[in-house]
Amino acid sequence: MPAADSPAILCARYLKANNYNETLEAFLGEAGLPSDAGSVNNPGDLTIEKVLEEKKVFDLSLNFERFNVAEIGRRWTSPEPEHPWAVESLPSSSNLLHVSVENAPEGRQILFASTADRRLNLIELRGTFALLDSLCSVHDSPILSCTVLPLAGMVTLTTSMSGQVVLYDHQAKRALDERRDHTKYVVKAAQSQHGASTWVATAGWDAKIFVYQVRQDVNGTVRLEMASSLSLATNPETITFIPHPESKRPILLVTRRDSTCLHYYHCDHDDASISPTMNMRFLGSQNLAPHSNAWVSFSPASIALCPTDPQLVAVATSAVPHMRLITVRMLIPKILSSAAENIATREPRTQNARARQQLVVEDQEDAAIQLNVNTFAPQTPYSTPQVSWRPDGSGVWVTAEDGVVRGLDATTGKICATLKGGHEPGSKIRSLWAGMVDVDGEEEEWVISGGFDKRLIVWKSGEESKVSP
Repeated sequence: MPAADSPAILCARYLKANNYNETLEAFLGEAGLPSDAGSVNNPGDLTIEKVLEEKKVFDLSLNFERFNVAEIGRRWTSPEPEHPWAVESLPSSSNLLHVSVENAPEGRQILFASTADRRLNLIELRGTFALLDSLCSVHDSPILSCTVLPLAGMVTLTTSMSGQVVLYDHQAKRALDERRDHTKYVVKAAQSQHGASTWVATAGWDAKIFVYQVRQDVNGTVRLEMASSLSLATNPETITFIPHPESKRPILLVTRRDSTCLHYYHCDHDDASISPTMNMRFLGSQNLAPHSNAWVSFSPASIALCPTDPQLVAVATSAVPHMRLITVRMLIPKILSSAAENIATREPRTQNARARQQLVVEDQEDAAIQLNVNTFAPQTPYSTPQVSWRPDGSGVWVTAEDGVVRGLDATTGKICATLKGGHEPGSKIRSLWAGMVDVDGEEEEWVISGGFDKRLIVWKSGEESKVSP
């Protein structure tokens, strides 16, 4: 019998799949093939439809290279942050683990920076980056994430390497509540405000995700109450809440190690319920490598929602030796009733019908990918990639292991900016933030990065600065 991918076998499969029985019988006789030729024995067997699909993808890639058809959207804007300013007010010299700019009371913006010596530093963004506070006793291990909750005063939720989650009131200078449900690193925290309720999700390297409701009792005591939990097959990489485009209910977007998919969970809860329970129902997944033949080629390590297009997300992957950046439109599944869901999940009876249905899904997932490019940002299997959008949605910033922050055009994927001179060459950039900052009543675009060279760098446009060697 000829090879499984020979033209004769492909023609036989096509005739058999489409029930051209008489033509198939004549073809098998003239080609000298056995009667069982054309059967699809394995899900990965090649078909004419798959050959045509791969040809279309190949032709499209040539068009991008030859005619630059991608350059039709919003292009990289100038000026962009390019000059480094070193923050020298840190009380200690230690690796930077987390940086973010959070809104504080009275319209202020504060830079939060955590270091490997367990400190959480609060830094003034105006003037000379004065140190407002440095907390070293909030956690018993280094802090990996920090977010400010929409509560009276300034309350942060921080997570650490030991699995500890802490609510801290910075005005009262005390911890409001503490949880130890995780047993390992809590790498990410996300919050969602729905109605009068504030929900917080934490992802840990114990392959667990916990969801809490921030509750305040009659005495004014604020605490975290467990609402739901998820057990995953592998460790989660990152999480974020997004609103469902139809119901506006919160959806938890999850990525995890050894999976090329975005996983969507519907957060169903009753605002009027006394008990803070949330039903985390799995809606579906979206593959970022729909036509890949490899078992797994990367994991979505960091995600950032586009500030100008709520359905577009940038994904920094764990691909080595260089990071690949993917921008993709989210295909959030519809929320169906139990009866409708049972009907929708019924598989077609025949193997050919299942293959055709899978091909349709793969085509949709492939069409949703807007950009898939090599960033040339070196990284290793132990890297922690980070991605952040420019405020106008014209590009993204990504970290690397060589001390350089790269800016890529969101439409073409071209490297339009390389931020050098702030971090030591060859050092690991661990944390990244980009956004607009209020400077003397005017908004400026800043990029803030922290690395394992123990440097905290603010990148601005305008007057060039000096960074100590």
